[in-house]
Amino acid sequence: MTDADAAPSSVGVVVVAAGSGSRLGADLPKAFVHLAGRPLLAHALDTIARMPGRAEVVVVAPAGLTDPGGPLWSGVVLPAGAVVVPGGAERTDSVAAGMAALGQGCEIVLVHDAARCLMPLAVFSRVVEAVRAGAAGAVPGLPVVDTVKTVDAAGVITGTPERSTLRAVQTPQGFRREVLERAHASGLQATDDAALVELCGDDVVVVEGDPLGAKVTTADDLERAQWLLDRAATLGE
Repeated sequence: MTDADAAPSSVGVVVVAAGSGSRLGADLPKAFVHLAGRPLLAHALDTIARMPGRAEVVVVAPAGLTDPGGPLWSGVVLPAGAVVVPGGAERTDSVAAGMAALGQGCEIVLVHDAARCLMPLAVFSRVVEAVRAGAAGAVPGLPVVDTVKTVDAAGVITGTPERSTLRAVQTPQGFRREVLERAHASGLQATDDAALVELCGDDVVVVEGDPLGAKVTTADDLERAQWLLDRAATLGE
């Protein structure tokens, strides 16, 4: 093995695949629900495996489903060197478990939802490039096209945010490793890693996302993802 082969990866990807499939109406964890004959997780990993360089990959799976040889893993091809670890009770716990399994050479950590299984490779590259350029964190996002209202507990409108300032964020969310580790050690709680980093006082930038990165949450989302794959096959993309 050459020195180049032994060089540690500077990018680590934590693939969060420990969520339930309840809103999807599935009787198995969402990441293992099939799309075009293969689990959602398989499609996500196909893209990650094509990342340039030597990205290190950790898949965070539901407890009891961490054996890649298990029946639900049929059709999933793990990138070379990838490992699988059990998730925790909350998403924050799962991300922390994934980070703990990354080698010390990973200076940039991407956190990606397996349910965003069609996110294009170009978006991964944009996130990594933004962090390498000096950002503490970077997330892909799309402009919000609908008018958004804030409401109180009674449902009364309290405000109308300026739409041009809003973005619907996606994953992968990328951070300098020390920034994300510090945020997770803070004891604070947030709905995603970007919000957790923001609460700790670090700036997170938004890069251009992609509609293909929509999250598969409901049965309608799964149908749309299938339509997108069928369309791509028809067009030869």
